[in-house]
Amino acid sequence: MGIVLRNLFLPEKQAVIFALKGVIAMALALTIALSLNLDRPYWALVSAVFLQMRPESGLVIEKAICQIVGTVIGGLFGIFLLTQFMSYPYVALGVLALWLGLNAALSAMVRQANFVYAFAMAAVTAEIIVLMVMVSPSTADSQAVFAVAQARVSEIVIGSICAGVVSHLFWPVKVKDSLQRQARSVINQTLQYLVTELDKSGTHENRHTQIDSIMATLGMVSEDSSAVSYEGPKGPGRTRAANQLAQKVLSLLALVQIFGRLQRRHAELMTPVLTQLLDRLRDAFGRIAESDDFDYCLEQVKLLRSDLSNYRSNNDSDVPFESHMLNVGAEITSELTVLLRAFRALEERDSTLLNAPSMQTYQDPLAGLIIGIRTTMVFLIGAAIWVGTGSSAALMIMILPVIFSIMLARLPLMILKVVLKRLLVGVVVASFVAIFFALNILSQSSGQLEILLLVLAGPFFIGLLLLADRQTLPYGLGFCIPFSILVSPSRDMSRPFSIDYTLSSAMAIFAGVCILFWVFHLITGPSVQLLVHRIFKTTYQDLLAINQQASPIAWYNRRMADRLLRLTNYDQGSKSRAVTDLALTALNLGHVSMRLRSICEGLAGKPLSSLQHWQVSLANAFLLASKGRCDDRFEKACHSLYEELIALVEDTTQVEAIQGMFLRINLTFERSADAIAAQKA
Repeated sequence: MGIVLRNLFLPEKQAVIFALKGVIAMALALTIALSLNLDRPYWALVSAVFLQMRPESGLVIEKAICQIVGTVIGGLFGIFLLTQFMSYPYVALGVLALWLGLNAALSAMVRQANFVYAFAMAAVTAEIIVLMVMVSPSTADSQAVFAVAQARVSEIVIGSICAGVVSHLFWPVKVKDSLQRQARSVINQTLQYLVTELDKSGTHENRHTQIDSIMATLGMVSEDSSAVSYEGPKGPGRTRAANQLAQKVLSLLALVQIFGRLQRRHAELMTPVLTQLLDRLRDAFGRIAESDDFDYCLEQVKLLRSDLSNYRSNNDSDVPFESHMLNVGAEITSELTVLLRAFRALEERDSTLLNAPSMQTYQDPLAGLIIGIRTTMVFLIGAAIWVGTGSSAALMIMILPVIFSIMLARLPLMILKVVLKRLLVGVVVASFVAIFFALNILSQSSGQLEILLLVLAGPFFIGLLLLADRQTLPYGLGFCIPFSILVSPSRDMSRPFSIDYTLSSAMAIFAGVCILFWVFHLITGPSVQLLVHRIFKTTYQDLLAINQQASPIAWYNRRMADRLLRLTNYDQGSKSRAVTDLALTALNLGHVSMRLRSICEGLAGKPLSSLQHWQVSLANAFLLASKGRCDDRFEKACHSLYEELIALVEDTTQVEAIQGMFLRINLTFERSADAIAAQKA
């Protein structure tokens, strides 16, 4: 409550601007909806509220497009459903429940919140149209169905357009600004992590705390990268730069693990050459992390690359493992150079950057099925109450909880409980404000639009102040939307309002959120252990298929990013963080396998018969390690590949370096299997 009071009485400047923009957008949406004589203009208000979640212009435009597309699709389905099943209301409710479950399940297959919102709107628009027609079955005909659908779609589209226009014209905030801050943050976090990983005195907890921060920031970069493309001609270039940045951060995380684990767990392999290499890397990363001068940082990376190149050319190592690790060090500096260039491209167009693909959402059909069942269950419970009571106020039990069920589905259960409790607090406050303030004053007014806007502006401004802060956002959301519905602004608000109907609607909204709370509590979804196993099984399949891709490293990185983020979230409660370590190992294995294939085929001058067998053995060894087990089949595959190379290649220097790579991977599998087995025990 201290944060709530601070945001209300000592708001920051940005929060005040955010609230003012929201009030202007909602006033504009309400004015247009009333001028068009739409019968439920409060849906235009609700539409404008949802678009205020993130005020950046690109995000608002993207969400408006998603909202309009979802609304049109939902409207068309609602019309189709009513024209086919108008005479069979219970069948219509059943088909509608399936439609809601389908959209909820599909929403779990995308990552960006705006795309999730598109599925929510497709579901809820169809629901509103069907239920509004079914409330008055005696007047339901094809003309009435089309009129209701047209009104609902018009109201939501008006709210979307008004929010987009206001966001663009009044105190505009750009996604590129927040994206640049996030990019700078994730680069600094990555550099600090590189230093920590190479520091012998670094702690296990500190390393994983930094990994968690990197993945969280990387998730935000990925979330915003698509929206920045709507901000001018440089927008698409910034999207590509953000994707490239995310790719290179993942590559650096994969590579630096090799050095960190080597010096911590296999000190006997640390030769003077490798010790000197790690010291050079650690010192250079530390200098770069401490500087805010981009040109200085880029110059330091170039110097480091030059030093490593000279060192490798002037010191031919007879130790295979040393040669392999020197190659890895050179690759780290190369990836860091591209990372810094990608950051610069967020500010200045850089046409030489590769067109890196965006992060791909990990799609788990089982999780989608659970979310779909949960949303369907919430709707069916509300439908049973509505059919049983016959009260039109009971419609609110079905509508708002369905929206919240889809939009909040991906939150962890503990966070979700807190969010829903805060939503309930917002609903209670909105009910009191609507009854004792807004409706009471409006019933005594002259019914003028100006007075209506003035009366609504104050409560909405307060709600939007809470909506501007992530910590108090559930309070603001729980206040603004029910307040819009309970007041139900119209052309003539001077008539006495029905307090019993308003109370019934408020109780219905409250009951709906309570039902949603218990449904989430009872249908919790798959266990963390099962979800982790399914992610590792999908990663195993990717290790088998990586050779078939045109750009294997980029393909693998974009598929691993969201999985790594999920696995770090699942694993934050454990002390050993064995799952996170194995996820980072999986990220590294894709890079290693592609590097090995390139080297082997370059040395032999032709495809090797044992290379594919080695790749399959690598994937099998990873899957076995994820179960806490290890055997010697991968070691045998390494020996077979080594023997084939020795027979084909005259200069065995690089072949010996490959043998050093095999040694490191085998040690990694043994360690990972032991850690997973210990965590399960």
